[in-house]
Amino acid sequence: MNAHDPGAFGKTDTSAPMVTITIDGEEVSVPEGSTILTACNAAGKDTPTLCYGDTLTPKNACRVCMVELEGSRVLVPSCSRKVQAGMVVKTDTERVRHSRRLVLELLGSSVDLSTTPRIDEWMERYEADTDRYGPRASESLRRDVHEPGEHHAGDGSVAATMAQPDKIDNDLYVREYDKCILCYKCVDACGTQWQNSFAIQIAGRGFDAQISTEFAVELPDSACVFCGNCVEVCPTGALSFKSEYDMRAAGTWDESQQTETTTVCTYCGVGCNVTLHVQDNKIVKVTSPHDHSVSHGNLCIKGRFGFQHVQNRKKGGGG
Repeated sequence: MNAHDPGAFGKTDTSAPMVTITIDGEEVSVPEGSTILTACNAAGKDTPTLCYGDTLTPKNACRVCMVELEGSRVLVPSCSRKVQAGMVVKTDTERVRHSRRLVLELLGSSVDLSTTPRIDEWMERYEADTDRYGPRASESLRRDVHEPGEHHAGDGSVAATMAQPDKIDNDLYVREYDKCILCYKCVDACGTQWQNSFAIQIAGRGFDAQISTEFAVELPDSACVFCGNCVEVCPTGALSFKSEYDMRAAGTWDESQQTETTTVCTYCGVGCNVTLHVQDNKIVKVTSPHDHSVSHGNLCIKGRFGFQHVQNRKKGGGG
């Protein structure tokens, strides 16, 4: 199914027949074709997920949303498993909690999750101890130059990490790969599901795998068109606006003081919606509503990053 079909990325056909399943002892009815995650949300079950994107085909990468399905030998990913009449799902058994705890611990021990929304809440809920694997390995300067197909095993004295220098090679957005959980959402947004630029892909294997441009060139030398759709879908802050990155570094980034205003992009006549995030009377970043029928959360370089002129007005002089 093409990702541009709303049914491919989490939207459900409200005219479809209803399917009833049981979640944690309670019956819930959702349209046929819905996922278990959709049913969990409808039932008010707070199911954590990192790799799920409402504008993308589920990738089943993070495994945080796993639930127990009666009759299944293994836990199933709620973000992609479609509902079937009579299903009996359990979302908070010891088996489910153990699975989520382990996944969160492994991610937390190797990746910087400091800018991941709700991660502290989930760590506490599942009693995840990210320190039990030992001290974290220091920053690596060689992740982009590993020999293809080779795996570089550690000596066991430290917990391997994704820590590496931030990649700042343009004025629009920054790549902090030490925050990357390899959810593939940026690859899908850049590839066939939306932009079709194919500027990035997975390079390396195993723990040496990471998102990279072809031959690890800098973004301005790659096929990147700087639409920023990868930034839009990143769940951990591994990709962020240069403005946000600089403000976080200066300690001035404060989402509680930001307002959001959705309007229509004026650069062309397509009609994309843009949401302006404003702090201290200054636009600090731009997103796009995922439920908008024109853009589905996607923008071009002008819509995403062409806001600097708004706050660069010259003082004095006539108009």
